[in-house]
Amino acid sequence: MSGLITLEVLVDLAYLIAAILFIAGLKGLAHPRSAVRGNLLGALGMLLAIAVTLLDQQILNWVWIVAGVAVGGIVGTILALTIKMTDMPQLVGLFNGFGGAASILVAGAVLIQLFGAADTGATTDGQTLQVTIATVASGLIGAVTFFGSLIAFGKLQGIVTEKPVRYPGEQIVKSLLLLGSIFVGVLIVLDPTQIYLYWVLVGIASVLGIFLVIPIGGADMPIVVALLNSYSGIAAAATGFVLTNNILIIAGSLVGASGIILTQIMCKAMNRSLANVLFGGVGAVVEDSDQGDIYSGRVKSTSAEEVAMILKTAQRVVFVPGYGMAVARAQTAVRQLTEIMEKDGIAVEFGIHPVAGRMPGHMNVLLAEENISYDKLREMDQINPSFPNTDVAIVLGANDVVNPIARESAGSPISGMPILDVDKARTVVVIKRSLSPGFAGIANPLFAADNTLMFFGDGKAAVEDLVSAYKDA
Repeated sequence: MSGLITLEVLVDLAYLIAAILFIAGLKGLAHPRSAVRGNLLGALGMLLAIAVTLLDQQILNWVWIVAGVAVGGIVGTILALTIKMTDMPQLVGLFNGFGGAASILVAGAVLIQLFGAADTGATTDGQTLQVTIATVASGLIGAVTFFGSLIAFGKLQGIVTEKPVRYPGEQIVKSLLLLGSIFVGVLIVLDPTQIYLYWVLVGIASVLGIFLVIPIGGADMPIVVALLNSYSGIAAAATGFVLTNNILIIAGSLVGASGIILTQIMCKAMNRSLANVLFGGVGAVVEDSDQGDIYSGRVKSTSAEEVAMILKTAQRVVFVPGYGMAVARAQTAVRQLTEIMEKDGIAVEFGIHPVAGRMPGHMNVLLAEENISYDKLREMDQINPSFPNTDVAIVLGANDVVNPIARESAGSPISGMPILDVDKARTVVVIKRSLSPGFAGIANPLFAADNTLMFFGDGKAAVEDLVSAYKDA
């Protein structure tokens, strides 16, 4: 009986277990409460997959294995401890790029290994056809992912201009690059012994990756990062076909599918189509000549003491966090203010917009790290009906996601985007350094509304002042 259990059977069984762990891990990542467990399950699945693959391929040089684990562990630990939450989208973008680069190199290495010394010309062998087609897909998608991710990183980091870089005939140029990549890919499939064609393909696709992302504005980079995440998964799945490795195909497919789903969620939250994001050239900071007219003589500045007195008489308060809270690292002070208000019997909740911050879940993670109950974190559709019954809405660092201009049918970059209806609360307190616009680059009439008070200052310092003033009130 034991003779029936071959190494191949054990490998397939281990891959099946790893795939189940990947799926369970992704499911866990869908909610902050189970996200840590989901990460651990996914990591365990990857550890199992790597270990079994090394065993199956008889790669048992323990010195190199331990060295690789040590280097990867050290780099990962340093990144985990030093990267700010505000820089997480950039880091995710880089990781996507590294995945694409790995696909390029692995597929290229296999092509060289199989056909580098051959001189037999084209072949119709089914296995060879699978490898060559998959290699072309890996090279093309991997190169687009890598160089597109570098541009996305640069835009988010401020190294590359956040404005869309447009030029006449750009769609024609991108179409020609895509067609050129496909043409070279066909040549590789017909004659895989011409190894240099693979690197020509990678070169053309690299330029295509740059040209695909450079025309997209900085405000849309989170969507692009999610899409590039999907690309990296598709490239990995293609590499799985190159290597005939089932678990790599499964893992890549899961990443690709989850990336597409996340992209769709973000597009829906911004009321934008993916085509509009990729080809519309919007998402840039624009000049708003009417800003002075909107704000002139209507903005009411307030103080910590005045806001504290208003909070003392409130029964229900809703915080609306945004990217500014993350930049100021104000979440600890927010938790402290929440605790002292709840001791006075005030109901406190948090309204979370799907694209608040730089990526979905950004605000949830920051607040969860402060042990703020998940039950208090309300999604936009859940919290919006309750704003008319809210005594005070505190907007901390959010801008475009609370801008009433979005309700207009046309005429602005955020027209039609679903927003948090904070302007319907009895009193709105906006904590912000200045009246500067958000990513969309347009003025926000909320700042000059009759029921709005502007509390100018650094987010962390402002909320800390509120905590002190509330205790003294």
